[in-house]
Amino acid sequence: MKLTIKDLEQGQPIPARYAFGIPDAKNHMAFGENLSPEMSWSDVPEGTKSFVILVKDVDVPSVADDVNQEGKSIPVGLPRVDFYHWVLIDIPADITRIGEGEDSRGVTVGGKKPGRASIGIRGVNNYTQFFAGNPDLEGIYGGYDGPCPPWNDERLHHYHFTVYALDVASLALDGEFQGPDVVKAMEGHILAEATVTGTYTLNPQVKS
Repeated sequence: MKLTIKDLEQGQPIPARYAFGIPDAKNHMAFGENLSPEMSWSDVPEGTKSFVILVKDVDVPSVADDVNQEGKSIPVGLPRVDFYHWVLIDIPADITRIGEGEDSRGVTVGGKKPGRASIGIRGVNNYTQFFAGNPDLEGIYGGYDGPCPPWNDERLHHYHFTVYALDVASLALDGEFQGPDVVKAMEGHILAEATVTGTYTLNPQVKS
């Protein structure tokens, strides 16, 4: 199976219009266009009954104490964890393209509602946990929300955009399910998968 993302080649920087946060000279970060990217896939295996899309950043600091703190930086060697930016399941088998902005246009403060949409069922992304306790931003963040790595992180972040072809029409997940729930539910049902990896940083001292 082959995955194509508009204006994103393997290993190259993610276009700023797909980002939740963009560089800002005064405040380090400002909200971006936060458009969900145009994705299309081909060479789908016979027997495919649905698709899943997962987008995750594999370079998120495992300890958040120094995240976005003036006068501090997050060292490259700090252990990292996964952060899911898009969890979309039960995409019908006749859909092999999702248009730009179809799941997100702009930052929705407090999050977008998870659940059924025209292109599948939205799960919850990890901004839900990241913004917990923040009175200005907390909420349930469903669907796509793009890159916004710490602006003081010394490591370049890598984002894996993956589409999975499954032999089941539904993963039978509902409510506020998350990336790891999907990974578990897909076990034994993956016919094929394809990934495009892009990079992103808000730290002007890190080369993208």
